[in-house]
Amino acid sequence: MSSSTIQHIVIAGGGSAGWLSAALIAAEHQAQNGSAGLQVTLIESPDVAPIGVGEGTWPSMRITLRRIGVSEADFIRECDASFKQGSRFNGWTTGAENDFYFHPFTPPQGEGDVDMVAAWQRLYPERPFAEVVCPQPELCLQGKAPKQIQTPEYAAVANYGYHLDATKLGLFLRRHCLERLGVRHVSDHILAVNSHENGDIASLQTRDNGAISGDLFIDCTGMQSLLLGKHFGVALIPQKHILFNDTAMAVQVPYPNENSPIASQTLSTAQDHGWIWDIGLPTRRGTGYVYSSAHGSDEQAETALRAYVAKNGGPTEIPQPRKLSFTPGHREKFWHRNCVAIGQSAGFIEPLEASALVMVELSAALVSEQMPATRDAMDILAKRFNDLFTYRWSSVINFLKLHYVLTKRTDTAYWRDNCLAETIPEQLTELLQLWQHHNPSRHDFSRVAELFPAESYQYILYGMGFRTNAAVRTPDTSQRAAGYIRDAALTRDKMLAGLQSNRDLIRQIVQSREMRK
Repeated sequence: MSSSTIQHIVIAGGGSAGWLSAALIAAEHQAQNGSAGLQVTLIESPDVAPIGVGEGTWPSMRITLRRIGVSEADFIRECDASFKQGSRFNGWTTGAENDFYFHPFTPPQGEGDVDMVAAWQRLYPERPFAEVVCPQPELCLQGKAPKQIQTPEYAAVANYGYHLDATKLGLFLRRHCLERLGVRHVSDHILAVNSHENGDIASLQTRDNGAISGDLFIDCTGMQSLLLGKHFGVALIPQKHILFNDTAMAVQVPYPNENSPIASQTLSTAQDHGWIWDIGLPTRRGTGYVYSSAHGSDEQAETALRAYVAKNGGPTEIPQPRKLSFTPGHREKFWHRNCVAIGQSAGFIEPLEASALVMVELSAALVSEQMPATRDAMDILAKRFNDLFTYRWSSVINFLKLHYVLTKRTDTAYWRDNCLAETIPEQLTELLQLWQHHNPSRHDFSRVAELFPAESYQYILYGMGFRTNAAVRTPDTSQRAAGYIRDAALTRDKMLAGLQSNRDLIRQIVQSREMRK
């Protein structure tokens, strides 16, 4: 085993995954300082266009963008970004016209001090859980921004992530990497992978630039997974038996006019064979139907998507939707020898809850933070990385499946099949049994930093009508909890009075930035 120093990181593939990885590593390892830091090279094929979907982020993106040293105003202006404060789920529980609930980014008021779930069930069982314990659902309903123009960049009045144009994000990050972070960009097509005698990757053979050697290779080649999947043969573990969706129809929808409201949350609307996402950007909406090809046809999906757009403020005629097919699943492992996969080369489940980009952020950040100093240390770090991300992928699967198993819909085979016992992971089945008697808490999970905290499970469970029979064994903290509920209502009213609309704040940010240029 070689003890050679890790000096050169080679990233195969661009897009959001490649350029986010390059930016995090280059920013934290001084790639711009030449011999003083790591060398980072990104190879991006001019023959392969980015997918260009995946337009929602978590609040973690604010931390990521700050870490790599970009201005939030520049990001908003150049990536056609808007503020996202959570998700609204329409029609997932019963399919009725008034069937909706929120998963906001702000945790319940008083969480961690008193049992807010028990208090809600005692005091306000007829009202939606999220709207009782959190001010954010009402901000979303009224299209409010999560901050004011004088709020510092990346700071928040209400917790937020972003909606963005994924193609523009890749271009924005590329420009920042090249101009500020010292990343070397090679626009070329990868023809082959060359190996050392010990089995490590030695170099990537390109069409016009020959062999590009490196010490650690990051596979960001999307679903092709050229390095980890095709070269090393690391298998994809399919998850279609749990989460059925494998196809999407996507289309960009114009606003009626330039003053149309911008939604402050992702809209996820249940359909016969899947669900429709609706994401508001400053210049357009990103809309698409993700569905199970085993339960519905492409023609049915396109018809449903067109009907949704026409009913929800879009034109009666839209462009031909773009069809995307995928195999829901993740790799058997994610770091093998001197190669680590990030993004869709590591796996993809479905767009629900915008888990794709956050997995990129978490993967790239961990590689950067625990960058091996030598090849000798790499296998130890790879084992830890694989253990953690195997757990994280199982967490994604459990949390996404939760949205389906709680439905009361029986109108199509899609919804009925999603509730079959054999399609529910064992861990989720056990948790649902526990949660009949106590509400989700941090004790139900084995990691300190959970991908989905207990509060997220609470929002989905109680938003979809789940009930926990914990009143007998839970101390009555209703009086203290009532104070937190009043605080949430007061905070909500202050925010509604002091915050402008999503569109107005974005317009102000863009205009002020352009004036300073």
